[in-house]
Amino acid sequence: MLTLADIGFDAAGALLSGQGLALVQVPDGQPIPGSYWGEVEAGLIGCTVYARADTPVHSLLHEACHLIVMPPERRAAVHTDATDSVPEEDAACYLQILLADQLPGVGRDRLMADMDAWGYSFRLGSARAWFEGDAEDARAFLATRGLVAGA
Repeated sequence: MLTLADIGFDAAGALLSGQGLALVQVPDGQPIPGSYWGEVEAGLIGCTVYARADTPVHSLLHEACHLIVMPPERRAAVHTDATDSVPEEDAACYLQILLADQLPGVGRDRLMADMDAWGYSFRLGSARAWFEGDAEDARAFLATRGLVAGA
């Protein structure tokens, strides 16, 4: 599982900043504020994503993408649980795969492999199969919000 220790915080922080989000590095061994899954998983409170060096990159991207896909008026009130709907969840999954290509040393192939290893569940059996063959709804959701080119 690729972690922030493997890629560093700078590129991830710049990517999130470009989306109007902040990334806060939590000291090793400390609890991650706003973490839905606990342990090493990224957390979110408002427009801030929290992560440690041992946080998986897929977790950081997934939580950040929840904030990116939701309406701005909801962001400020988010604490820990960002999911509003299945379409929003799917859109976050799709967008995290796209954004992985913007992180040096990550890319969509590695991210999808890590998503599968972590246990993301897609009806076609893998993140890649879903992304390539069953994610039209997610792409359309993102397009309606101007986050990807229209389908």
